[in-house]
Amino acid sequence: MAVKKSELYRSLWAQCDALRGGMDASQYKDYVLVLLFMKYVSDKYAGRKDGLIEIPKGCSYADIVALAGKSNIGEEIDKKIAEVAKANDLEGVINLASFNDDEKLGKGKELVDRVSDLVKEFDKAELNFKHNRAEDDDLLGDAYEYLMRHFATESGKSKGQFYTPAEVSRIMAQIIGLENVKKSTQSVYDLACGSGSLLMKAYDYAKQNTGVEMSVYGQEMDNATYGLARMNCVLHDNPTAEIAKGNTLADPQFKDRPDQVKRFDFAVANPPFSWKKWTQGLTGDDGKGVVDQFKRFDGYAVPPPKNGDYAFLLHMLASLKSTGTGCIVMPHGVLFRGNKEETIRTELIRKGYIKGIIGLPANLFYGTGIPACLIVIDKKDADSRKAIFMIDASRGFRKDGPKNRLREQDLHRIVDVFNSQDESDPKYARLVPLKEIEEHGYNLNIPRYIDSSEPEDLQDIEAHLLGGIPNRDIDALQEYWDVFPSLRKTLFKKGDRKGYSELKVEPEVIRETIFGHEEFTSYAAQIDEAFAKWSASVRPSLEGIDKNTSPRKLITELGESILEAYEGQPLINAYRVYQHLMDYWTETMKDDVYLVIENGWDAAPRELVKEKGKSWPDGAIVIKDGKKQRAYLSELLPKQIIIDCYLSTDSDAITALEAERDAVTTEREALQEEHGGDDGLLQEVINDKGNITKGDLGKRIKELKSSEDEDDQAELKVLLKYQALSDKESQFASEITERSANIEKSVLAKSTKLKGPEAMEAVLSSKWESQIGKRISEERDRTVTELLNRLQTIAERYESALSKILDDVQRYSVATDSHLAAITK
Repeated sequence: MAVKKSELYRSLWAQCDALRGGMDASQYKDYVLVLLFMKYVSDKYAGRKDGLIEIPKGCSYADIVALAGKSNIGEEIDKKIAEVAKANDLEGVINLASFNDDEKLGKGKELVDRVSDLVKEFDKAELNFKHNRAEDDDLLGDAYEYLMRHFATESGKSKGQFYTPAEVSRIMAQIIGLENVKKSTQSVYDLACGSGSLLMKAYDYAKQNTGVEMSVYGQEMDNATYGLARMNCVLHDNPTAEIAKGNTLADPQFKDRPDQVKRFDFAVANPPFSWKKWTQGLTGDDGKGVVDQFKRFDGYAVPPPKNGDYAFLLHMLASLKSTGTGCIVMPHGVLFRGNKEETIRTELIRKGYIKGIIGLPANLFYGTGIPACLIVIDKKDADSRKAIFMIDASRGFRKDGPKNRLREQDLHRIVDVFNSQDESDPKYARLVPLKEIEEHGYNLNIPRYIDSSEPEDLQDIEAHLLGGIPNRDIDALQEYWDVFPSLRKTLFKKGDRKGYSELKVEPEVIRETIFGHEEFTSYAAQIDEAFAKWSASVRPSLEGIDKNTSPRKLITELGESILEAYEGQPLINAYRVYQHLMDYWTETMKDDVYLVIENGWDAAPRELVKEKGKSWPDGAIVIKDGKKQRAYLSELLPKQIIIDCYLSTDSDAITALEAERDAVTTEREALQEEHGGDDGLLQEVINDKGNITKGDLGKRIKELKSSEDEDDQAELKVLLKYQALSDKESQFASEITERSANIEKSVLAKSTKLKGPEAMEAVLSSKWESQIGKRISEERDRTVTELLNRLQTIAERYESALSKILDDVQRYSVATDSHLAAITK
């Protein structure tokens, strides 16, 4: 039985974490990623004469695994990695970290054990890359992303800049026109490529959408990070990518001629923010002024000496062909800072090079917590550009530990809105005319052009004084009244003053009025019908999952179709529906799809091994054999689903028995509560712990049965009732235990045989469709609950007008005076 991919990644990270010792994440990532690299190239190229990577004899990952437990394991691994590096021009790339470093890995047996455990962790059968293709199988890409994200998180601000969040990389790849790539000679370039994540996302996106393998170029200054980029390219099946080492601003490695940087079709970059030492290597002989032989700043002011943001942006501009497009991550300061940066910004705007600006949430990147933006450069249409498209996406994110992360719905919305230049929501996006920007002094600060703030919730003084609910507040909910036209009349009636209404129902019944209204019932049926149609439309794709299925392509198809299914549906946000699908995919469905790809539609459970000190996991099928227990787990069809589908009658019978048992328990506890106090009729059998044992109860009953005393007989009567209830409770418990054990056996027997079409139908209907449908129904109700909450807020706000309060005070005052007068006579 295959292991879930999510469990595999967590296991990998646990082993990585155990390696730490005297290292921080920025160091131990070098050990882990080198082993991942060695495992991948060995699986893919070992024994192949035509392989793009040569694996010298005796240097495969199997040879490394054979060293586990040996005293010289660290030294021998270093030798084998060095041989692979030498054979493939990877020296200084994969052999930077030593597996024989006793300062970082421990001495003697500690080093041997630590390295052996890590080596064996990558030798799992589930981590088999022999048939992996990066564009068709997410296994390697997911493992790499999972590890890199955790390394970046653990490395801290000073050392986490090697990694651009995958969500940002995906946005950048999808907004620069890579879907229009037509030939492999077209190129994509990253001027500060870090670990290469941006480049690989762009390369993969173009390949998935066009089938064309673009030429890839990148330059990175940090030596260790340069190695990560080289490895990353190989891991993504692109070993021919050209990654150069060095300072891009002082010594660009890609040149068309000695005084001109090479020009590319596309460019992406996430350079270090506001780099203070960017002029190093560019100053003149006198040590003053910037001398750039590549003329990248010609026609612009030279960027300020203590801030390199515009130096990187102008380098990207110079590195693009006349028809090129690019996207660069920048701090928000470049949009509004003055002096030289204002001069550069003004010239860029006037020349029409800036196509768009996307404001991102704060605390998104690993090297900094400040908010950043994406600046999209487009040379092709610069001469005719009359406006800049702006998006304020700063509010769309979720918390993920110490960082914020874009959700799938945020990513998709940004890409959709930018590519379509959709202005339908002016609080989110606008096509801002250059003339308007000129009027603002060429300041590009997004809040100047997009007001994304929520409207102020105004209080109505007249309503507070005289009562009634302002029609203005009710009219603001027009999107709901468009869907529920008669609901407004059901809830409100005309007030006694113009511009005000009154509630026709009590505030506490607003909820049941809304959810019980025929128009809501009709609306709910409409949304449910949309789900039914979507489910039917994707059924063939889900039923067709086999070994040739690409999980990535499958979820893309499902996601795009569900967006289309809910686009235009009233009140419900299609992107939020999309997010529910993507969340379920990440949590459950992706693992299930991998299981089906690897094993077919087979729900057979695997036997579990009990871990010392731990209980069986949730959902385990537990079979008791005397004092021993065996447990099984079906990853594809959880126990509860099998019970619901095939054993519901037995389950309902147990539920009924539990209800009867609980009723008896309640009666018994009430009897003890009534007669358990001091001098109570049960006091004699209650022990020091406040319990009544079966033995003590029986002994006391036996004593009382021979007595003819009236008080003893009264006590005996209560004791016998308590005993009868206890016995009945025990009988129920025994029957429940027996039936539960039988259900466990029945679940095991059923799941063992459950495969093929029957298993497929159970997974599709009772698991995937059921869970996704439930989440969308909750989203539908959540949307309407927003109406409910608003109505309750305004109803409670104006429930007690000042005039009514004063009338009540006057009335209570008169009543009080009258009462006082009566009692003083």
